[in-house]
Amino acid sequence: MNDATIDQSLSDLVIERVGFGIFVLDRDMNVLMWNRFMQDHSGQPAETVVGKSIFASFPELPRVWLSRKVESVFQLGSFAFSSWEQRPYLFKFDHDRPITGGVDYMQQDCTFMPLTRGREVVAVCVTISDVTHVSVMQREREDALEKLQEYANLDGLTGIANRRFFEGRLRDEFLRWQRYGGEMSVLLFDLDHFKDINDRFGHAVGDTVLRVMAQRVSDAVRIQDTFGRFGGEEFALLLPCTPLADAMLVAEKIRMTIGDTPVEAEGVRVPVTASVGGAAARPGLPSYEVLINEADAALYSAKRQGRNRSVALADA
Repeated sequence: MNDATIDQSLSDLVIERVGFGIFVLDRDMNVLMWNRFMQDHSGQPAETVVGKSIFASFPELPRVWLSRKVESVFQLGSFAFSSWEQRPYLFKFDHDRPITGGVDYMQQDCTFMPLTRGREVVAVCVTISDVTHVSVMQREREDALEKLQEYANLDGLTGIANRRFFEGRLRDEFLRWQRYGGEMSVLLFDLDHFKDINDRFGHAVGDTVLRVMAQRVSDAVRIQDTFGRFGGEEFALLLPCTPLADAMLVAEKIRMTIGDTPVEAEGVRVPVTASVGGAAARPGLPSYEVLINEADAALYSAKRQGRNRSVALADA
């Protein structure tokens, strides 16, 4: 056996044993070579695939996309690549990841390489790399980051928006209002005599009261509204596209939602009421901070007037 024969045998062995798919196509999309990886994962041996159109053996392949990809390599004579992020897979091969990985088929990177004789491209070699593990890890990382971002926007006790997220939404909505006009209102409210609840029943009961109250209000507001905890027993509600008169109707609804039914916690029934202050954006308002301050002034007016009531800025 001469050196050339040995080299060819080694080359053939490597192609058969490598851990990725290799197949070769001519310009008519006929298969010229099909390695062991492709055979094992497709279930079709080389003798049933080679010499036929790739689409005859695998009619489910994206015919237009794959034909254009191969033709571009023939025309340009340069490499082409397709990532799993652009197209998750070319072949519907099974993967060895747990079902909980969230992918149906093996995720694949594909490389298209011109095979030349002189300056002429005579065939295109396509490689299929199994990147399922990489794709699953990236998806898990993205999901984790998304959850972290979500948690960063939520109040730890009540599960509603925290103050940082609320003010960000208010700032964005205020800028939209400044640019396009319309209506926008803000309500601030807190629970009356909440310190007495903590002192009388304990902080565990107080925390339950806050959680129950937050859930009640969340169930009562619109999906386009933003409901957040400002701190302690103080809460805020952003009402886009809402004039002050309508906002005060919402304020009354919230006040009754909170106060109509005592909160049951730790074996006791705790009566709860709330005071609400409202303000609306108007021409000349310099910033969203001023809007918050005006709603806050209305809230304190409600408290001065005896609590358990709603007060608008105009009435403060």
